Amino acid sequence: MSNTAHEDHAKPWETVRRGLLLLMSSPGGAGKTSLSRRLAAEYGDMILSISATTRPARPGEEEGREYYFKSRETFEAMIADGELLEYADVNGHYYGTPREPVIAALEAGKDVLFDIDWQGARQIAEKQPNDTVRIFVLPPAWSDLARRLHARAQDSEEVIRQRLALGKREITHWTEFDYVIVNKDFDRAYADLVHIYRGERMKPGRNPWLPDFVKGLEDEA
Repeated sequence: MSNTAHEDHAKPWETVRRGLLLLMSSPGGAGKTSLSRRLAAEYGDMILSISATTRPARPGEEEGREYYFKSRETFEAMIADGELLEYADVNGHYYGTPREPVIAALEAGKDVLFDIDWQGARQIAEKQPNDTVRIFVLPPAWSDLARRLHARAQDSEEVIRQRLALGKREITHWTEFDYVIVNKDFDRAYADLVHIYRGERMKPGRNPWLPDFVKGLEDEA
């Protein structure tokens, strides 16, 4: 077999694949955001989905980095125009994902990572069932959530109370997800996340180059 033939077989998995949508949800404070951002930083084929929201920016947040901050009127116009892949009303504020950049990323072979609530994860999974992988992150103990939310020093006591109450409702949806990670130790939880991600990338349906590749192997045999 010539070197050229070998190189032809080596190229497909490096250049031709369909991206996936990695949907990560958890009650607030369980660690999904930290896990998500580390994964996005370490894998070049992955981009972090940026949602639009009507909630005010928190200290240190920037337009187009954490969120696209929209007025309620603008957001509702986006809903009416079908510009969102999903949206939800959480604690009195809209959150949603612009459709066009997500679909473009999938078709370009990029993976899109979502830090998202269970409602949004359900909507995306219904619309893109073959592209989605859903992961739910749980804390090792409920007291950890309150401690982490207080440590952020970003929200009032009333907001923290509301977030904890919301979290109790959110964890009832864990059975809708493909995988569950208990974030007892961050490094271990991250290793579990990487294993899930790499395994999902290898599924045949996300690698459309495989039929031609296998046919080439059969022809050489």
